[in-house]
Amino acid sequence: MQAQQGGCLCGKVRFQVTRQPIRVSFCHCRFCQRARGAAYAVEPIFNLTDYVQLSGSPKTYDHRSEGSGHIIRVHFCDNCGSGLHYSFDRWPDIIGIHAGVFDDPNWFEYTSDNAKHIFLDAARHDTVIPAGIPAFAQHSAENDGTPNKPTVYDAPHLIGRKD
Repeated sequence: MQAQQGGCLCGKVRFQVTRQPIRVSFCHCRFCQRARGAAYAVEPIFNLTDYVQLSGSPKTYDHRSEGSGHIIRVHFCDNCGSGLHYSFDRWPDIIGIHAGVFDDPNWFEYTSDNAKHIFLDAARHDTVIPAGIPAFAQHSAENDGTPNKPTVYDAPHLIGRKD
């Protein structure tokens, strides 16, 4: 594949990836909502060996996950504040890049085989989950690695109010 590049709003920090993502997470947890200032995060996940820092050096903020107790490292530009990616003490060999910082945020594909929606219990009430994509009320696995059973909708599914 052709390498795909991205970077922050001001252009100080630039990167590229050299392979397709190993998976794509759509995360609806409160952490991702706050960290991204959005309803949910679109996060293609890559092997760290497929990531190349081209210029700049992101600053980091370490956040302890309320769920796992592990550190999630938020990488961002210290000049413009753009969030760039996450790295994880729990999974040191992967990187989760914010889809919107790619020069072409639509370059990667997601399918029922490589994607999942997680933490739907925290999702906005107007969120629509596409048909065929595995969805989870919380994480897709327990802290010990035991997989959770997904829900897969036959048609687009509106989350709806929780009151």
